[in-house]
Amino acid sequence: METNNIMDMFEEGKVLKICAPMVRYSKLPFRCLVRRYDCDICFTPMIVAADFMRSNKARDSEFTTNDSDRPLIVQFASSDAQTLADAACVVAPFSDGVDLNCGCPQRWAMAEGYGACLINKPDLVRDMVRLVRNQVAKPNYSTSIKIRIHKDLRRTVDLCQQAEAAGASWITVHGRTADERHQPVNYNAIQTIKDSVSVPVIANGDVRNLRDVEAMHRLTGVDGVMAARGLLANPAMFAGYEGTPLQCVWDWVDIATEQGTPFTCFHHHLMYMLERVSSQPERKVFNSLYGTAAVIDYLHETYGPVQDCGMST
Repeated sequence: METNNIMDMFEEGKVLKICAPMVRYSKLPFRCLVRRYDCDICFTPMIVAADFMRSNKARDSEFTTNDSDRPLIVQFASSDAQTLADAACVVAPFSDGVDLNCGCPQRWAMAEGYGACLINKPDLVRDMVRLVRNQVAKPNYSTSIKIRIHKDLRRTVDLCQQAEAAGASWITVHGRTADERHQPVNYNAIQTIKDSVSVPVIANGDVRNLRDVEAMHRLTGVDGVMAARGLLANPAMFAGYEGTPLQCVWDWVDIATEQGTPFTCFHHHLMYMLERVSSQPERKVFNSLYGTAAVIDYLHETYGPVQDCGMST
């Protein structure tokens, strides 16, 4: 399915609400769910471009989509411009853009030259962005990067300006350094980056409800806000729900069942969704369930069908 230019979404004077790339979690069934609850753009999980290009099996397992799964950004990890461009050309007919991961702080990624170590290689990032722009023949296809910040913010600004000059469509900024995990997000840094480039900027980090989206926009002036853990806990977050509504839980059951989602993934998503509304003994019982039928029976017995109650509004 062809879509209009994804960049037009940034011109409507609103804050775009975006589902982050999440390893194991931001796959097709979950993307279908959050799209029902006011999510504007979804990212795939991070895919290692070299593995993707090396193996048909990897392509089939790592990238699944359907006609309603749009707008869609495919995120790749790569340390080589041609490999990234080749991967982008493969997914371009089925997506609206590719994103280069320059923010993953995990040791394995850094050791392979992927993720957050790329923020220290602005020349390579520039070359990768430029090659994708030059080699993907699809008009209006976006090329973006997702970064963490440096302790010396001047280096981050330089990286972003080089990426913009190479043709980056937008930049997503996680407002922490590669070493930081639970420290507060640096709103000032995000605002500085926003003020330093003319392409749209998306902010990421500690977005757990719609108020956080609005606060992030107010404090930084960004064009979009991306959520990860907040959406896992409450896939209806962008629609203004404080906690996961029961309708959303049953929507997930329907989508996952229809798409044949593996039980572990199906179950884990429900663990996240129910964590805030269940007691520790209830969680212990629920987490030990095995099999889709047992989970559905438990949900009926504990919460009832949608019309009986609302878990949250």
